[in-house]
Amino acid sequence: MTPLDKPTTPEPGAAPADDQSAVTQAALFDAFGGIRGTVETMLPGLLFVMIYTINKDVKMSAIAAGVVAVLLVVVRLARKDTVKHAFSGVFGVGVGVAFALFTGSAKGFYLPGMIYGVCLGLAFTLSALAGFPLLGVILGPVFKENLSWRTRNPGRKKAYVKASLAWGLIFLAKYAILFPLYWWGDETQLGWVLIALKLPPMVLAVYFTWVFLAKAPPPIDVIAEYEAEEAAQEAAKAAQAGQPAQSAQPTQPGQSGRHKRV
Repeated sequence: MTPLDKPTTPEPGAAPADDQSAVTQAALFDAFGGIRGTVETMLPGLLFVMIYTINKDVKMSAIAAGVVAVLLVVVRLARKDTVKHAFSGVFGVGVGVAFALFTGSAKGFYLPGMIYGVCLGLAFTLSALAGFPLLGVILGPVFKENLSWRTRNPGRKKAYVKASLAWGLIFLAKYAILFPLYWWGDETQLGWVLIALKLPPMVLAVYFTWVFLAKAPPPIDVIAEYEAEEAAQEAAKAAQAGQPAQSAQPTQPGQSGRHKRV
């Protein structure tokens, strides 16, 4: 039976509440990129909106946003920093740039991100309703619990369901505001509203996640369990390997003499 499947219940009070809250906060900060990751996500879109507001040139705005996104990745690579957030940002910007250049409209730059956001909101909501919350899948490796919360930690699963539902509803509410602007609003107006709604919904969703998880039971470190199980197996093998050698040694001088005569 693997560590993920053992029907173990985490001991209450395994970690102080303050420590659990701090660990949760640090893990969320790392998972969602922190302040730097947020800035890198917002900067290309902000540059696009600013340039387009000034000169109404879709091509120049799109190329500038794309160049900045690539430069952010290059800087991270040069400093040997984590690039996962920068790469996800440059991919999104690249798709937006392609749509903008293809359609010749600033709204084309915004559309891929808006469609992705709606799909993400639906995924969070439906996964929570199905009892397999997407946020648990995303954050499980961050907390070193993988999917152990599904069968071994029901209180934590409940927290992931609540948090995923919060993410889903916040995302869907955000795009319920943005899509009417996309269809009937001005391109420049849509761009600035998008920038304005980039950070607050994310902060709200992360806050709800922190509240739910900080009150949940601590994660079960299945990585540590697996390593401990491997160490125990190695120790057992070493003990078994040493036993025959010990039993082969004569315990009494008389027995040794009889064996020689045989």
